[in-house]
Amino acid sequence: MTQVCIVGAEDVHLQYELLSRDTARAALSTYDISEPFENSLSVETVSLGAAVSLLNDLNWYLVRFATFSLVREPSVSADEWLSRDLARKIRDGEVHPDETGDHLAIYGVEDERLVEPMYVTRVDGSVPEYDLRDVDETVVVRVDESEFGR
Repeated sequence: MTQVCIVGAEDVHLQYELLSRDTARAALSTYDISEPFENSLSVETVSLGAAVSLLNDLNWYLVRFATFSLVREPSVSADEWLSRDLARKIRDGEVHPDETGDHLAIYGVEDERLVEPMYVTRVDGSVPEYDLRDVDETVVVRVDESEFGR
């Protein structure tokens, strides 16, 4: 199963905004919704293609209410997420899954909220330690080179 996670903007309640609108509610109605991070919404889809399609269907709402979206595809990595752009490029065959993982955004998790990303390049196959502040844990996101440092 491929997991999709949408992280809400600071000034909105993401689940309320998405589920109070007919089109977004209809797009999400077949999924079990969870909240892995504060002000987020997560669902499991059947494939990477379905995950990217769902995000495309919700794009109008994501532009207005979300900060970013993540996709976790087990065939690429069991514990690292993909940015939405990188997930789309893998789905479209523009990037081979084995060619991902060099460029990372590492988010800290503080009080169940994702906090400022640290953009790094993986060296010797290891993930650098998050050092922007003390955090409870980290979330590693593979990003496309074009997104690096955005």
